[in-house]
Amino acid sequence: MTAHPLDNPFFSALESLHAGIALRAGEVLRYPMDVAPFLGIPHPGVDLADPLADLVPQGDSVLLLGIAPTAVPHGWALERFADLAQMQCDRELPLIDGPGIVELGDADRADVLALTALVYPHYFRPRTMDLGRYFGIYVEGRLAAMIGERLGAPGFREMSAICTHPDFLGRGYARRLTAFLTNQTLQDGRQPFLHVAYANDRARMLYEQMGYRLRRDIPFLALRRG
Repeated sequence: MTAHPLDNPFFSALESLHAGIALRAGEVLRYPMDVAPFLGIPHPGVDLADPLADLVPQGDSVLLLGIAPTAVPHGWALERFADLAQMQCDRELPLIDGPGIVELGDADRADVLALTALVYPHYFRPRTMDLGRYFGIYVEGRLAAMIGERLGAPGFREMSAICTHPDFLGRGYARRLTAFLTNQTLQDGRQPFLHVAYANDRARMLYEQMGYRLRRDIPFLALRRG
């Protein structure tokens, strides 16, 4: 039986949608450090000794999603976080009224990095915007909220970096952006999906109310030098 691509989302994206920027060592793939701290492994039994030495510089660490290696090399530690909720949407969503939505580009990169550093600091890097399209809502010259495309595989696209500046909470901007990009993705013939921490009740409940449903709980891990 063929594994579902969303059961191993980092590896699936790195060998398909993002193969052009993937760094490879043996069977193991990763994003460049300035794009994302994500490592993709093809199966739990993969030998990580040489790939980690080649792909992860001193002082760096990497994250894994979906598949945990059965063994890690000497000098490395596998840290397990709480599972994430992997959710998907099968139907178009109502698009509430609000300010205009603009596609974000290089001219907006500083605004995007400032917003993500404030409210989404852990996984957004200087070149994360290279992974897909990003959209935002500007209010009085300030980037109030944003959303983007990150992971993906044939027929699937992840909604990511959904965030709102604290000064603009409660105005429905995240809902508006999520519906906008979800609908575009469905119209393009792809399945929208996203990941959210169970601890983030506010976001998870918003996605459920909008029409996203749980696909599975998915393991989330880090590999760090011991």
